[in-house]
Amino acid sequence: MTVFKEQVAVVTGASSGIGKAIALGLAAQGAKLCLLGRKLDTLLAITKSVETSPQVVSYQVDLTLDEDIQKLKSHLVEDFGQIDLLIHSAGIISLGEMKTAPVEDLDLQYRTNVRAPYALTQALLPMLIPRQGQIVFINSSAGLTAKAGAGQYAATKFALKAIADSLRAEVNALGLRVLSVYPGRTASPMQAAIYKMEGKAYNPERLLQPEDVAACVINALSLPRTAEVTNIQVRPLVK
Repeated sequence: MTVFKEQVAVVTGASSGIGKAIALGLAAQGAKLCLLGRKLDTLLAITKSVETSPQVVSYQVDLTLDEDIQKLKSHLVEDFGQIDLLIHSAGIISLGEMKTAPVEDLDLQYRTNVRAPYALTQALLPMLIPRQGQIVFINSSAGLTAKAGAGQYAATKFALKAIADSLRAEVNALGLRVLSVYPGRTASPMQAAIYKMEGKAYNPERLLQPEDVAACVINALSLPRTAEVTNIQVRPLVK
């Protein structure tokens, strides 16, 4: 399959979970990959395992730092010169009720889950617009419904929805498509940590798989330009 042949995909949170699954799925259809993450050794291991992409480059970056984003932009201009797909999959979560949850946790989640994708999108739009690119925000079911003990995280995901919706209204006329994805609980290292925080047994086989979410995303990105999928909500099959 070569649906994305000659297209350049930037994927945040590419070292594991949904981000990794999307990156591998895009590579299987011919995309060039720019993998972003904080752990370079993990990214390099993924890079070596990808045999279907014509080019894979890993960038160690902390997206909460403006200087890292500007350096990344310079590298992308030099290494690729264009961007066709921007996939926001990086994120963190901290649980706790409002009466006890540290405000510092809210600040960090805001910087990672809201400000970072906003700043990265803003920085890369000049490379996306000429290509009539596509932008994907991997959100969460928490971005649609806020539950007890997850107010901080849900607030950041509601904010991310607002950013995506506003951006879509701004760039559709330029030919860009913007997709938000709201997965339910998905088997991943982050989800394992959440179950541990909740004191529950982690049974990944009962959850969505990263490849399930990746398949939804890649299908939406592959549609003819006469259509735009704006929102996808997907959850584990209740048995």
